[in-house]
Amino acid sequence: MRKTLIQSQRIVIKVGSSTLTHETGAINLNRLDKLTQIISDLLNQKKEVVLVTSGAIAVGVSKLKLTERPKTTQEKQAAAAVGQSQLMHLYSKFFSEYGHIVAQILLTKDVVEEDKKRINVINTFESLLSKGILPIVNENDTVATDEIEFGDNDSLSALVATLIDADLLILLSDIEGLYEADPKSHPEAKLISIVEKIDESIIQRAGGAGTSRGTGGMATKLKAASIATEGHIHMVIALGTHPEIITDILQGKDIGTLFIAQ
Repeated sequence: MRKTLIQSQRIVIKVGSSTLTHETGAINLNRLDKLTQIISDLLNQKKEVVLVTSGAIAVGVSKLKLTERPKTTQEKQAAAAVGQSQLMHLYSKFFSEYGHIVAQILLTKDVVEEDKKRINVINTFESLLSKGILPIVNENDTVATDEIEFGDNDSLSALVATLIDADLLILLSDIEGLYEADPKSHPEAKLISIVEKIDESIIQRAGGAGTSRGTGGMATKLKAASIATEGHIHMVIALGTHPEIITDILQGKDIGTLFIAQ
Protein backbone atom coordinates (compact mmCIF):
# COMPACT_ATOMS: atom_id res chain seq x y z
CA MET A 1 0.00 0.00 0.00
CA ARG A 2 2.90 2.35 0.75
CA LYS A 3 4.24 1.95 -2.77
CA THR A 4 1.12 3.60 -4.20
CA LEU A 5 2.30 6.88 -2.66
CA ILE A 6 5.25 6.93 -5.06
CA GLN A 7 2.83 7.80 -7.87
CA SER A 8 1.40 10.84 -6.02
CA GLN A 9 1.43 13.83 -8.34
CA ARG A 10 -0.80 16.37 -6.56
CA ILE A 11 0.14 16.71 -2.89
CA VAL A 12 -1.13 18.82 0.00
CA ILE A 13 1.33 19.30 2.86
CA LYS A 14 0.19 20.73 6.16
CA VAL A 15 2.66 22.05 8.74
CA GLY A 16 1.66 22.91 12.29
CA SER A 17 2.87 25.69 14.56
CA SER A 18 4.98 23.27 16.56
CA THR A 19 6.82 22.28 13.38
CA LEU A 20 7.54 25.86 12.34
CA THR A 21 8.51 27.40 15.67
CA HIS A 22 10.86 26.90 18.59
CA GLU A 23 9.57 26.43 22.14
CA THR A 24 10.01 30.19 22.50
CA GLY A 25 7.46 30.73 19.73
CA ALA A 26 10.04 32.26 17.39
CA ILE A 27 10.36 30.84 13.86
CA ASN A 28 12.67 27.84 13.49
CA LEU A 29 14.59 29.18 10.50
CA ASN A 30 16.67 26.05 9.97
CA ARG A 31 13.57 23.87 9.75
CA LEU A 32 11.75 26.39 7.56
CA ASP A 33 14.70 26.43 5.17
CA LYS A 34 14.76 22.63 4.98
CA LEU A 35 10.98 22.50 4.42
CA THR A 36 11.16 24.99 1.55
CA GLN A 37 14.10 23.10 0.05
CA ILE A 38 12.22 19.77 0.09
CA ILE A 39 9.04 21.28 -1.38
CA SER A 40 11.07 23.14 -4.02
CA ASP A 41 12.62 19.85 -5.06
CA LEU A 42 9.13 18.37 -5.48
CA LEU A 43 8.19 21.34 -7.65
CA ASN A 44 11.36 20.76 -9.68
CA GLN A 45 10.04 17.24 -10.34
CA LYS A 46 6.89 18.85 -11.79
CA LYS A 47 4.75 17.68 -8.90
CA GLU A 48 1.89 19.95 -7.88
CA VAL A 49 2.07 21.00 -4.24
CA VAL A 50 -0.17 23.04 -1.95
CA LEU A 51 1.20 24.07 1.45
CA VAL A 52 -1.29 24.58 4.28
CA THR A 53 0.48 26.41 7.07
CA SER A 54 -0.34 27.19 10.66
CA GLY A 55 1.80 29.54 12.70
CA ALA A 56 0.34 33.01 12.12
CA ILE A 57 -0.81 33.43 15.71
CA ALA A 58 2.34 31.84 17.15
CA VAL A 59 4.58 34.08 15.04
CA GLY A 60 2.47 37.11 15.97
CA VAL A 61 2.79 36.29 19.66
CA SER A 62 6.56 36.14 19.27
CA LYS A 63 6.73 39.33 17.20
CA LEU A 64 4.60 41.22 19.72
CA LYS A 65 6.69 39.79 22.56
CA LEU A 66 3.63 38.49 24.39
CA THR A 67 4.26 36.18 27.33
CA GLU A 68 1.49 33.72 26.41
CA ARG A 69 -0.91 32.82 23.61
CA PRO A 70 -3.90 35.24 23.52
CA LYS A 71 -7.17 33.96 24.96
CA THR A 72 -9.76 36.31 23.44
CA THR A 73 -10.79 36.23 19.80
CA GLN A 74 -9.80 39.87 19.29
CA GLU A 75 -6.31 39.32 20.68
CA LYS A 76 -5.88 36.18 18.55
CA GLN A 77 -6.94 38.12 15.45
CA ALA A 78 -4.48 40.91 16.21
CA ALA A 79 -1.65 38.41 16.69
CA ALA A 80 -2.65 36.63 13.48
CA ALA A 81 -2.66 39.90 11.51
CA VAL A 82 0.90 40.63 12.62
CA GLY A 83 2.10 37.04 12.29
CA GLN A 84 0.57 36.29 8.87
CA SER A 85 2.49 39.04 7.09
CA GLN A 86 5.72 37.97 8.77
CA LEU A 87 5.11 34.32 7.91
CA MET A 88 4.41 35.02 4.22
CA HIS A 89 7.45 37.28 3.99
CA LEU A 90 9.64 34.42 5.20
CA TYR A 91 8.02 31.86 2.89
CA SER A 92 8.42 34.17 -0.10
CA LYS A 93 12.06 34.86 0.78
CA PHE A 94 13.02 31.20 1.28
CA PHE A 95 11.18 29.85 -1.77
CA SER A 96 12.55 32.60 -4.01
CA GLU A 97 16.06 31.48 -3.09
CA TYR A 98 15.17 28.11 -4.65
CA GLY A 99 13.64 29.74 -7.71
CA HIS A 100 9.93 29.35 -6.92
CA ILE A 101 6.99 31.75 -6.64
CA VAL A 102 4.42 31.52 -3.86
CA ALA A 103 0.84 32.78 -3.65
CA GLN A 104 -1.17 33.42 -0.50
CA ILE A 105 -4.70 32.02 -0.16
CA LEU A 106 -6.64 32.84 3.01
CA LEU A 107 -9.80 30.79 3.50
CA THR A 108 -12.83 30.73 5.78
CA LYS A 109 -15.51 28.07 6.10
CA ASP A 110 -18.04 29.89 3.92
CA VAL A 111 -15.64 29.73 0.96
CA VAL A 112 -15.66 25.94 0.89
CA GLU A 113 -19.35 25.64 1.83
CA GLU A 114 -20.91 28.03 -0.71
CA ASP A 115 -21.02 26.71 -4.28
CA LYS A 116 -20.03 29.88 -6.13
CA LYS A 117 -17.16 30.73 -3.78
CA ARG A 118 -15.97 27.12 -3.81
CA ILE A 119 -15.84 27.05 -7.62
CA ASN A 120 -13.94 30.35 -7.63
CA VAL A 121 -11.31 29.11 -5.20
CA ILE A 122 -10.94 25.82 -7.10
CA ASN A 123 -10.32 27.80 -10.28
CA THR A 124 -7.71 29.88 -8.46
CA PHE A 125 -5.90 26.77 -7.23
CA GLU A 126 -5.97 25.20 -10.70
CA SER A 127 -4.61 28.35 -12.34
CA LEU A 128 -1.75 28.65 -9.84
CA LEU A 129 -0.83 24.97 -10.01
CA SER A 130 -0.84 25.00 -13.81
CA LYS A 131 1.73 27.81 -13.69
CA GLY A 132 3.97 25.96 -11.23
CA ILE A 133 3.20 28.44 -8.45
CA LEU A 134 3.00 27.20 -4.86
CA PRO A 135 -0.28 28.15 -3.14
CA ILE A 136 0.25 28.73 0.58
CA VAL A 137 -3.02 28.40 2.48
CA ASN A 138 -4.04 29.52 5.94
CA GLU A 139 -7.30 30.35 7.66
CA ASN A 140 -8.30 33.99 7.45
CA ASP A 141 -7.97 34.41 11.20
CA THR A 142 -8.10 38.20 11.08
CA VAL A 143 -11.77 38.30 9.99
CA ALA A 144 -13.06 34.94 11.19
CA THR A 145 -14.75 34.43 14.54
CA ASP A 146 -15.00 30.64 14.72
CA GLU A 147 -12.36 29.47 12.25
CA ILE A 148 -9.53 30.12 14.72
CA GLU A 149 -10.76 27.01 16.50
CA PHE A 150 -11.17 25.18 13.18
CA GLY A 151 -8.75 22.44 14.22
CA ASP A 152 -5.35 24.03 13.74
CA ASN A 153 -5.73 23.75 9.98
CA ASP A 154 -5.93 19.93 10.03
CA SER A 155 -9.50 19.83 8.77
CA LEU A 156 -8.84 22.79 6.48
CA SER A 157 -5.96 20.94 4.82
CA ALA A 158 -8.22 17.94 4.22
CA LEU A 159 -10.90 20.17 2.70
CA VAL A 160 -8.29 21.79 0.46
CA ALA A 161 -7.13 18.32 -0.61
CA THR A 162 -10.68 17.40 -1.62
CA LEU A 163 -11.18 20.74 -3.40
CA ILE A 164 -8.21 20.16 -5.68
CA ASP A 165 -8.69 16.37 -5.93
CA ALA A 166 -5.24 15.66 -4.45
CA ASP A 167 -3.59 12.26 -4.47
CA LEU A 168 -2.05 12.60 -1.02
CA LEU A 169 -2.33 14.70 2.13
CA ILE A 170 0.66 14.83 4.49
CA LEU A 171 0.19 16.22 8.00
CA LEU A 172 3.50 17.14 9.61
CA SER A 173 2.92 17.15 13.35
CA ASP A 174 4.68 17.02 16.73
CA ILE A 175 3.94 13.29 16.96
CA GLU A 176 5.09 10.39 14.76
CA GLY A 177 1.57 9.21 13.97
CA LEU A 178 -1.35 7.40 15.55
CA TYR A 179 -0.44 5.12 18.45
CA GLU A 180 -2.33 2.24 20.03
CA ALA A 181 -2.68 4.48 23.09
CA ASP A 182 -1.54 7.95 24.15
CA PRO A 183 2.28 7.60 24.19
CA LYS A 184 2.56 10.34 26.83
CA SER A 185 0.80 8.19 29.41
CA HIS A 186 1.58 4.81 27.81
CA PRO A 187 5.22 4.92 26.65
CA GLU A 188 5.03 1.27 25.61
CA ALA A 189 2.29 2.01 23.06
CA LYS A 190 3.15 1.03 19.49
CA LEU A 191 2.80 3.20 16.38
CA ILE A 192 0.03 2.11 14.00
CA SER A 193 1.53 1.94 10.50
CA ILE A 194 -1.64 1.64 8.40
CA VAL A 195 -5.30 2.43 9.07
CA GLU A 196 -7.61 0.93 6.47
CA LYS A 197 -10.83 2.21 8.05
CA ILE A 198 -11.56 4.86 10.67
CA ASP A 199 -13.95 3.17 13.07
CA GLU A 200 -14.86 3.74 16.72
CA SER A 201 -11.82 1.84 17.98
CA ILE A 202 -9.53 4.19 16.02
CA ILE A 203 -11.36 7.31 17.20
CA GLN A 204 -11.00 6.24 20.83
CA ARG A 205 -7.22 6.26 20.46
CA ALA A 206 -7.15 10.05 19.94
CA GLY A 207 -5.83 12.03 22.90
CA GLY A 208 -6.29 15.68 23.83
CA ALA A 209 -4.99 18.94 22.35
CA GLY A 210 -1.53 19.45 21.01
CA THR A 211 1.18 21.86 22.13
CA SER A 212 0.80 25.32 23.65
CA ARG A 213 1.81 26.83 20.30
CA GLY A 214 -1.10 25.25 18.40
CA THR A 215 -4.63 24.03 18.94
CA GLY A 216 -4.55 20.72 17.13
CA GLY A 217 -4.41 17.26 18.63
CA MET A 218 -4.89 13.73 17.34
CA ALA A 219 -8.68 14.14 17.37
CA THR A 220 -8.52 16.92 14.76
CA LYS A 221 -6.12 14.82 12.69
CA LEU A 222 -8.52 11.88 12.70
CA LYS A 223 -11.27 14.24 11.58
CA ALA A 224 -9.01 15.36 8.74
CA ALA A 225 -8.28 11.72 7.91
CA SER A 226 -12.02 11.02 7.66
CA ILE A 227 -12.53 13.95 5.28
CA ALA A 228 -9.54 13.00 3.14
CA THR A 229 -10.12 9.25 2.91
CA GLU A 230 -13.82 9.69 2.20
CA GLY A 231 -12.71 11.99 -0.63
CA HIS A 232 -10.57 9.14 -2.05
CA ILE A 233 -7.32 10.70 -0.83
CA HIS A 234 -4.55 8.91 1.07
CA MET A 235 -3.33 10.71 4.20
CA VAL A 236 -0.15 10.34 6.25
CA ILE A 237 0.53 11.73 9.74
CA ALA A 238 4.26 12.06 10.39
CA LEU A 239 6.70 13.84 12.67
CA GLY A 240 7.62 17.26 11.30
CA THR A 241 10.93 17.66 13.12
CA HIS A 242 12.86 16.66 10.00
CA PRO A 243 11.09 17.83 6.79
CA GLU A 244 13.16 15.30 4.81
CA ILE A 245 10.53 12.83 5.97
CA ILE A 246 8.34 14.12 3.11
CA THR A 247 10.77 12.56 0.63
CA ASP A 248 10.75 9.29 2.58
CA ILE A 249 6.95 9.16 2.49
CA LEU A 250 6.90 9.74 -1.26
CA GLN A 251 9.43 6.94 -1.70
CA GLY A 252 7.00 4.51 -0.09
CA LYS A 253 8.94 4.08 3.16
CA ASP A 254 7.16 2.96 6.34
CA ILE A 255 6.89 6.41 7.91
CA GLY A 256 4.18 7.62 10.30
CA THR A 257 0.59 6.43 9.97
CA LEU A 258 -0.98 5.95 6.55
CA PHE A 259 -4.76 6.28 6.26
CA ILE A 260 -5.99 4.45 3.17
CA ALA A 261 -8.31 6.26 0.75
CA GLN A 262 -11.80 4.75 0.66
